[in-house]
Amino acid sequence: MSNFVFYDFETSSSNKYWDQIIQIGAVLTNDNLDELDRFDVRCRLNPGIIPSAMALIVNRSTPHMLKNSNLSHYEMIRQFVETLKRWGKATYIGFNSIEFDEEFLRSTLFQTLEYPYLTSTNGNTRGDVLSLARAANLYYPDTLKNPVNEKGNDVYKLDQMAPLNGIEHGDAHSAIGDVMATVGIAKLISKKAPNVWKASMLTMDKTQSLEVIKKELLFCTNEYFYGKSRPYVQTFICQHPQYQWPLCFDLRHDPTPYLNMPLKELETAMKKQPKFIRTVRHNKHPVIMNPSYGNKFDEYKIIGLAKLETRAKLVKENNEFGEKIQSIKRSEVEEKEQSKSQEDLYNEESIYAKFTTAEDNKIMPEFHSVEWNKKINVISKFKDERLQYFGKKLLYSEKPEVLSKEDYDLIHKDTAKKLLSTNNEKWNTIPRTYSEIDTLRAKFEKQGESEKLKILDDINAYVEELEKHYSSA
Repeated sequence: MSNFVFYDFETSSSNKYWDQIIQIGAVLTNDNLDELDRFDVRCRLNPGIIPSAMALIVNRSTPHMLKNSNLSHYEMIRQFVETLKRWGKATYIGFNSIEFDEEFLRSTLFQTLEYPYLTSTNGNTRGDVLSLARAANLYYPDTLKNPVNEKGNDVYKLDQMAPLNGIEHGDAHSAIGDVMATVGIAKLISKKAPNVWKASMLTMDKTQSLEVIKKELLFCTNEYFYGKSRPYVQTFICQHPQYQWPLCFDLRHDPTPYLNMPLKELETAMKKQPKFIRTVRHNKHPVIMNPSYGNKFDEYKIIGLAKLETRAKLVKENNEFGEKIQSIKRSEVEEKEQSKSQEDLYNEESIYAKFTTAEDNKIMPEFHSVEWNKKINVISKFKDERLQYFGKKLLYSEKPEVLSKEDYDLIHKDTAKKLLSTNNEKWNTIPRTYSEIDTLRAKFEKQGESEKLKILDDINAYVEELEKHYSSA
């Protein structure tokens, strides 16, 4: 087994394209989850980043901390990347990391001229303890203790779960504190729901995950929506024509009426509830269990494993049915493409628009290795204009004197225009932040939260400084 890298970020807000990581916590463990090494670093805010006031209050980061850290954002990311290289191949795992931290990391690496897919290529794999926790409690109830909300649903929030499960979490909402709590949750799952833990090891790599789904006659997996984990015993039909996700048949339904349906009739049936076709996102660490786990749930137990197997064979043997499903999905993709907004993406949002070329990827290490006054020459070698743009933005943040006056003025005026905008922009603006501060101040005054009011005053003063700086651009 490989080592694990448990990691967590605190960020200036939740927008992966326009905000930044301000604190990184990571712990290297062996496959027994024993700690081998750790990384715990905080950085300054980049010029032109307006933090969300509420985000700073939650992760207890003051403007003073964000202005006076000894590391810039670029320097922190460089240290993190070099640490990960030193740690070697690993499985990257966090709490809700695939949907949040992973996406933030990819955007950050892209914008700092690093290969974005570090955690899922070159022998590295990825997992998510949040999905494991939900699966563990579904198949082995009471694996973890959870708080319950007003609707009676379990709450999967790390800062609430950790203390209930006897896990030390005194530094909640600091990156390293959340990492250690995540390790604690993982240890409980591996001990109390070992079959879930073992199954999860087989689906951390998307290629291996797809193989498991395709080769099994039928399998049990779970999805989480409307506050509950829901089990599905399924069989593989085909892959989505665009995303390559496995499209599977939910075997609680008798497939016979659908197998020979005309295309248009089948398309109509697929839009009705309950759905008989389900998507398993094999690249997002699904937990694939033995189909016998279906016997834990009445709707599948009543049908019985023998009949579920018979249904699965009917689906597997009908290739024409799979071709029809693919055809319907292909039409959906084409229709979606035609109706998609023609609005141009900003460079910051373009990570998935196209991959960087192998040629440009080879230039990236040179950018990081040369002196600052030589980086501008390396930037000119990039064929991808996005990388040229990011390179110049890095110089603007780190060593603005290296830029030509023309390049500096262009970036500075563009940053000022974005920050001072009164429109409802995709990024945080100075006017929007003032409004957020006013709303929070009224709330905290009513609640008598004097400490939070003091942080708000500090944030307000910081934003006023930025406003003054950029108003003269």
